[in-house]
Amino acid sequence: MVDSTRTPDATGERLELAEELLREAVFASRARQAAGANPLAAPATCGLGERVEPALDLLLSPRAGELSDRLFGPEPRSPERVREVLAEWVERQDALDRKRNHFLKDFRQRHGFDRSAYAPELARAFEEGLERINVQESAERRELARLLLG
Repeated sequence: MVDSTRTPDATGERLELAEELLREAVFASRARQAAGANPLAAPATCGLGERVEPALDLLLSPRAGELSDRLFGPEPRSPERVREVLAEWVERQDALDRKRNHFLKDFRQRHGFDRSAYAPELARAFEEGLERINVQESAERRELARLLLG
């Protein structure tokens, strides 16, 4: 987490703040998605609900407002652009989370749920599969953070 008492001056620190703002967009989206879920409906197959719910009013949340102020000052030059990038990241993150959940489900259905029973090469395949998705997620989040700062 970034120290919120300082003004970001280094590109690396600004990038970290931008990534944190992207994460905040996902948290807000998930909260909205959960709030709109029908508890009587059949659960979605990957546990993420039927569709993503981008929280485009995100900059009204206290944490997002704080991050935005630190990144852009009191008013972003292009609030529409910020909202577009945040919405794009929420969509991408949703797709990556679904990909991760489907990987887990498929792997466990084929090889069982007890990871302690996996042979070393199977355990390695499991970890490598998750790592590929995590690396992709980090790269895409960094790319969108750069666009956000762009």
